Amino acid sequence: MVLSQPAAHSLDQNPAAVAAATDRMIFGRILALAAADPARTMTGSLALTKADLTELAARHAPDFADAVAALPGGGEAGGDEPGEDAIEEADLRAFLAEHGATGADEERWLAAILARRSLEPNHLWQDMGFHDRGELNTMFRRHFPALVALNSGDMKWKKFFYRQLCEREGLMLCKSPNCEVCDDVEVCFGEEAGDPLSTLARLARNG
Repeated sequence: MVLSQPAAHSLDQNPAAVAAATDRMIFGRILALAAADPARTMTGSLALTKADLTELAARHAPDFADAVAALPGGGEAGGDEPGEDAIEEADLRAFLAEHGATGADEERWLAAILARRSLEPNHLWQDMGFHDRGELNTMFRRHFPALVALNSGDMKWKKFFYRQLCEREGLMLCKSPNCEVCDDVEVCFGEEAGDPLSTLARLARNG
C-alpha cells in the first residue's frame, strides 16, 4: 500500500480535500507501523482503545479496518486498555492535547500516540512511522500549530517536549542559560537523518 503526500499546489484549489489527504497520510503511516509491530498490539503501540482505533481507521485509514477489528476488546485477554508506559506519559499527553488546533478527536488521538511513541528510542519521525521529519512537521502544522510557534527554533521534538514539561515543573533541564552558548546545541538541534523504520525492518528481514 502506497501512502502519498497531498499535492501542495492544490491547497488553494481545495483546502478541505488537501486536509483530508494529509490526514490519510498521517494516520495511514502511523497505523502501518503499529500493525507491523511484532511485540505488542496496536492499542499498546499507540495508546488508544480499540473503539478509538476503530473510529480513526473508519475516518482516515480504512485499509486497516480489518486489522483493528481483529484486536482483542475490553475484557478479552491482551486487549483494550492501553495503560501507561512511563510516569511522564500522562503529563505529555495532556500538554499536547492542550495545544491542539481545534480540540478535534484527531488531536486527542495524536496526543496519545505522540506521548506513547515519544518513549521509543529513535527520532520521533521514525517512531511515528513517517518517511522523514518533513512529514512529522506537516502533522504538527496541521494539528498543533501552537507547538510549531513555540518551537520556533526547530528543536528536535522529543527534546522540545521534555524541556516544556520540565519548565512547567520549574526544573532546569539545560546547563546553559540559552541555546546560543550551549555546548550541546547539536544534540538538541542537529540533523535527524536516517531511514524509516519500515525500511530498516525490511532490510533486517532480507539481511
